[in-house]
Amino acid sequence: MKHKTVAIAGATGLVGSHLLNGLLADPAIEKVYALGRTPLPISHEKLTFIHVNFDALPTLPPLDEVYLALGTTIKVAGSKDAFSKVDFTYNLAVAKTALAAGAKKIGVVSSIGADAHSNSFYPQVKGQLEDALKALTPEGLVIVRPSILLGDRKSLGQPTRRGEEIFMALAKLLNPFLPKTFRAIEATKVANALRAEVPKTTGNVMIDSAHLQQYAL
Repeated sequence: MKHKTVAIAGATGLVGSHLLNGLLADPAIEKVYALGRTPLPISHEKLTFIHVNFDALPTLPPLDEVYLALGTTIKVAGSKDAFSKVDFTYNLAVAKTALAAGAKKIGVVSSIGADAHSNSFYPQVKGQLEDALKALTPEGLVIVRPSILLGDRKSLGQPTRRGEEIFMALAKLLNPFLPKTFRAIEATKVANALRAEVPKTTGNVMIDSAHLQQYAL
């Protein structure tokens, strides 16, 4: 078994934190580089935190895979331009830097309804990122498009999102009656889908929220 080296951006987020824990527990992975501006609350023998300025990323060590989980909200970012900088510009910059370091596979957290031609800003930015990553022509690209994410944001020190709070409170009642694509989904399932699919994927693969439901918690 080849022992791989991977990088992750967004490891303090809802999906990213679960993804990081899964990568560290994976016996096929020898080294995990976490790129960020805020030190991580955990330590592990496989883990190296790289403090970065996403506007001027450093050269990265040799890599096999990269996972992109950077994300914010317009409210937190302060403007549409600031939101786009995080969700589009920074994710794309990490991808380019990782490919330059030898990474062959990319996994990215996108969103339900992502479409570069959407009339709505949020799905438009997500779709633009998807298209830009495809244009990099990695050996494998896995795009996951979750619906509203379930998980404990407060424990991560993240601001809660009112719409998500309301939906999560009703999710147990509503989910059985909603089409699978629109059901709220546990962040752990999204993270586990990326870990399962990125290593074996060739070409571009998109996993919608309905299919994300099948992955383990």
